[in-house]
Order: sequence, then structure tokens, then C-alpha cells
Amino acid sequence: MPPRITQFVLKFLDKLALLCGQPNHLPAHQRTGRRGEEDAYFHLRRLGYIIVARNYRSPRRRGELDLVAWDGDDLCFIEVKTRTSHAVKPAEAAVDHAKQRELAAMAHEYQRQARISASHRFEILSIYYEGLAAPKFELFKNTRPMS
Repeated sequence: MPPRITQFVLKFLDKLALLCGQPNHLPAHQRTGRRGEEDAYFHLRRLGYIIVARNYRSPRRRGELDLVAWDGDDLCFIEVKTRTSHAVKPAEAAVDHAKQRELAAMAHEYQRQARISASHRFEILSIYYEGLAAPKFELFKNTRPMS
């Protein structure tokens, strides 16, 4: 099924669940984050990325990889940051030193478990939902997590 149709169907089902009274106990910021990760998936697919993992976790490490994708011959570990405003600080600024170390360790764990030794890079995808406008995406390629 083409990505735009899949995305439309998923959004329709989410709205239907709300109308049917399915309770959503998540705080607003977590709902925004989930929405951002969902939109990030489809945005990256439109850019030609091949998504191979979403919300990857390992029992051996603390943390999570939001998205893992192939972009050509490069394996990309993508951190998604979602905000409803530019007012405070840029979304990508939330990827501090500790988060960078966590991402690097999780990426190493993913490669170990998947037995992949391809070249890789780290990326940050910032998504802004401001008002009723379409989301704005900013992709930062080749960011350098600390080890």
C-alpha cells in the first residue's frame, strides 16, 4: 500500500478510536511525541529511506532508538524530536551529551544484535506542529554522538 494511503488510514483509525471513546491516558507531550514519530516515519519514507526498525529497545541497554533506516549504503540511527513551538529552544537542542552517549551505545547494540557492520550515521529529525499548519520537518544528517 502506498505510504500516503497508509498514513491516511492510520490517522483515520486514530480519530475513530477517539470518537468511540477509547481512553488515551498519555499526557499531551507523549501524545505529541508519538504523533511526531508516526509522521517522521512517513516523511523519511518519502525521502527514500528504508525503515528497518521503530522504537528499538534492547534488554542489555537502557534507552531506545526512535528509527533505524537505510539511506543508500548507510545505516541511519534517527532521533525524532517533536515540539509544538519554536518558542523555548530548538527541538534538536534536546539531544544533549548524555542522550548522545545513550544513542551511540544503543546503535552499537543494534549493530551487534543484527550482525551488521555497515557504515552508519546519526541523524536528528525535528518536527514542529504550530497551530493548524502542516508539520515542519528539519533533518540534521551526520550528527556526531559522543561515545
